[in-house]
Amino acid sequence: MSTQIGDSRWNLQSQLEHLQMKYVGTGHADTNKFEWAVNQHRDTAASIIGHHSLLGFTSVVENESIERTRVQLLESMLQPCGKPLAKDD
Repeated sequence: MSTQIGDSRWNLQSQLEHLQMKYVGTGHADTNKFEWAVNQHRDTAASIIGHHSLLGFTSVVENESIERTRVQLLESMLQPCGKPLAKDD
């Protein structure tokens, strides 16, 4: 019984590591708060752009055209949370 639990933990850990290598937004052990927030903002903007009904709703709320809203979301994906923090090496 205990070997099954150990095997399932190892399998789960290897699956998680595989997902983290495959998809950027899933994070990893060294992901800091800023990188996580950037991924969240970019994923949200990409989802809004990809779903036409969400894009239409957002454009109505902001009282802008759909194309202008799409362009603004694309531009916001460059630096969604401002400039990155200076790294201490």
